[in-house]
Amino acid sequence: MLIQPYLFLEGRTEEAIAFYKQALGAEVEMLMRFKDAPSDPNADNAAGGCGPMEVNPDKVMHASLLVGGARIMCSDGMNSGKPEFKGVSLSLSYATDAETKKVFDALSDGGTVQQPLTQTFFSSSFGMVADRFGVNWMVITDTGNPPA
Repeated sequence: MLIQPYLFLEGRTEEAIAFYKQALGAEVEMLMRFKDAPSDPNADNAAGGCGPMEVNPDKVMHASLLVGGARIMCSDGMNSGKPEFKGVSLSLSYATDAETKKVFDALSDGGTVQQPLTQTFFSSSFGMVADRFGVNWMVITDTGNPPA
């Protein structure tokens, strides 16, 4: 079994993809717009049979990003303009404090630092941030050895 995060960015997916490419080195594996969906002759909506909604055909119906070998999927969803990510965080682990700081600082740009990057009893570097889209991230140096 494989669990993969799926982010509904509510109309900000293209902006988020550009940001994650810069901040995380994300690679776009696949991107489909609503207008690219096959038409469903039985559907009574503009989403190609994907639910009872009228959407901007140029918005992202589905995208798949690779971040360090892990897949994150995303969509503009209902295109409400109000993404919400409550009760969940995505965790990123790096081998060095320098890598951890670089990514933490990048994700913090336009976001809200929830826990500044600091040494803890379980890591030489750990921090939490909600990025500019409201996605919560935990960034940690995982050397396999707790700090002395």
